[in-house]
Amino acid sequence: MGKDYTNIKTMKQLELQIRQLENDAVKCEDIIRKDLEYAAYFYRPRRLISSIGVFIKHFVMNFFRSMVIILGLGVALNACSSGGDPKEFIYSIDQFADIEVLRYQVPNWDALTLQQKEYVYHLSEAAKAGRDIIWVQNFKYNLPIRKVLEAIIEKCEGKSGPEFDEFMIYAKRVFFSNGIHHHYALDKIIPGCSMDFFASLMDEAGCSDAKEELLPIIFDPVLYPQMVYQGTDKDLVAASAVNFYEGVTTAEVNAFYDAREVPGDPRPISHGLNSRLVKVDGKIVEQVYKVDGLYGEALKVIIGHLEAAAEVAENDLQKRYIAELIEYYKTGDLHIWDRYNVSWVSDVDSDIDFINGFVEDYSDPLGRKATYEGIVQYRDKEASRRTEIISENAQWFEDNSPVDPRFKKAEVKGVSAKVINVACIAGDNYPATAIGINLPNAAWIRKEHGSKSVTIANITKAYDKATEQSPKSVLTEFAWDQEEIDFCKKYGSETGDLHTDLHECLGHGSGQLLPGVSPNALKEYSSTIEESRADLFALYYIADPKLVELGILDNPEAYKAEYMNYIRNGIFTQFTRVELGKTNTQAHMQNRKLISEWVFEHGQDENVIEKKVRDGKTYFVINDFERLRELFGEFLCEIQRIKSEGDYEAAKTLVLKYAVNIDPDLHKEVRERYAQLNLKPYRGFINPDIVPVEKDGKVIDYKIVYGESFIDQMMEYGRKYATL
Repeated sequence: MGKDYTNIKTMKQLELQIRQLENDAVKCEDIIRKDLEYAAYFYRPRRLISSIGVFIKHFVMNFFRSMVIILGLGVALNACSSGGDPKEFIYSIDQFADIEVLRYQVPNWDALTLQQKEYVYHLSEAAKAGRDIIWVQNFKYNLPIRKVLEAIIEKCEGKSGPEFDEFMIYAKRVFFSNGIHHHYALDKIIPGCSMDFFASLMDEAGCSDAKEELLPIIFDPVLYPQMVYQGTDKDLVAASAVNFYEGVTTAEVNAFYDAREVPGDPRPISHGLNSRLVKVDGKIVEQVYKVDGLYGEALKVIIGHLEAAAEVAENDLQKRYIAELIEYYKTGDLHIWDRYNVSWVSDVDSDIDFINGFVEDYSDPLGRKATYEGIVQYRDKEASRRTEIISENAQWFEDNSPVDPRFKKAEVKGVSAKVINVACIAGDNYPATAIGINLPNAAWIRKEHGSKSVTIANITKAYDKATEQSPKSVLTEFAWDQEEIDFCKKYGSETGDLHTDLHECLGHGSGQLLPGVSPNALKEYSSTIEESRADLFALYYIADPKLVELGILDNPEAYKAEYMNYIRNGIFTQFTRVELGKTNTQAHMQNRKLISEWVFEHGQDENVIEKKVRDGKTYFVINDFERLRELFGEFLCEIQRIKSEGDYEAAKTLVLKYAVNIDPDLHKEVRERYAQLNLKPYRGFINPDIVPVEKDGKVIDYKIVYGESFIDQMMEYGRKYATL
């Protein structure tokens, strides 16, 4: 039968196998149906008889496979009745295209006080109220397209058939990406159904008036093909669909903001962070995000929830920086944004914390303008001890870094690190989210006031648990031998978390710019270089004996698991996420490729990393871990120099040489091997609902309710958080 069903041990594995069986049956049925139609139409008896024979064989095969599945069900149910956990939390709730949707748990919720729960509730509502903003920021037509999708799903409930199934896959992909461009690859998503069928759905849903404008945008691959263009043949701004600019060129944008910078300003504001730059009647105009400006209606709703949150804040410091954030949203004044960040970064004692604002500039081809995001979190006190040890020793790590002393901070200030659990993710952090965060981004604030770093425990746990519940893994397919597999299983999760801690807590917070160097000197390459710098810092120090001395690691060899996983992913397996023929465009993927390719090339003479082929399959095997650490240190020195000196040309040379182009043969191989695993390369989440519990007209508690449907949450959010 080609598949082994004897390893079904959990209800989740059973569910995945049944889903795969259903998918295989539908695909095979569709192929055979078309074959039968073809044979009958052209009166080819032999082909018709052959196709009928295949159909019968397919039916019989699936009958027996179904019997095995049913037996597996009996085994699984028996295991539950014999001591297995019938209440096992199922993390994976949906799969489509290249995406798996998970749930995350909110641990120790009832340990929070009623006031803290209410604070989290209002902060979460504030975060979700900005959902429409990220949709419009990503592409100017995203919101009207989303409203069409929502109308079709609502009006065509109960509809079925192959083309409608393809429509639903498209809708889910668009919902997941907050727009019609892939959330990671940034390429335009094209529906699998026909344009005529899509048009008929629009008619049925009462959206006929939008067909002429929207159908070409949805279906024509030439129109708005990339959300962020990072090539060299076109103008970066003009060729990018992201909605930060209109009618202006890269040269005009750079000239506009260069003229606003004050040379030698020790505390520069982040010019352009919270605005859209457009040309109106031949004049360049900046449209600022504020209550009486762009996105004003959404910001008013956010402010209302922030005001409610301030009423139940844990302390006066929280109330102060919420007031500053509200004032920033009202005025759009970036000086107030900096003042808010200084206050926010000084709050290291509160149990509840949040992020709400225009924060990261990854989606801007010039690395200047930020997308809206929100996170609401609370401290995991027990797990935070690890990050506290790291932050307490931040000065030691800075002093012992291999980089040029000119680029080191003489005094590391205010490095705060903790492990947290999220209660809500929103904006550009939803549905796909980070596992670690380090803020604020302004270099002068980090230097004078420090930074806050978090590792998100319940998100990391959800990833790990979902992997455990899946019957197959990337590790077993792409690791060289069983020894490597066993070692990575033993230490991979621990060292992966530690890498995140070092990356966020120390990596981003390390080093300094030389006087007079603009924070935007690296322009479109700034994000890739900055992520590379933080990763290299983590890779260099994760192998340092200091971590064993501090009691963070108990095995001095454990770091090797992270080295194995990092190289394997950076040089090879991460490209399962990229379509054949496409280049590598996402900043984090570029950073991993840049590092892995650079150390591979510079260690070739010593065979530090060896490319091996066995049975037609490629593997990358580390032969010299100590020398690899030295190479990480050498590259860290160069990346920090580029950052500190603002060496744009050196950054450009490195990124274009090592980070963009993918070896076509390796690319083809990794996608084919990955496809056999029936796994999804991208994962994201739905949020749990925080539901007020009332008694006699008064809220007496807030309970966590875990959803079970991705599409249901998308539809609910479309109704509840429509602000633009």
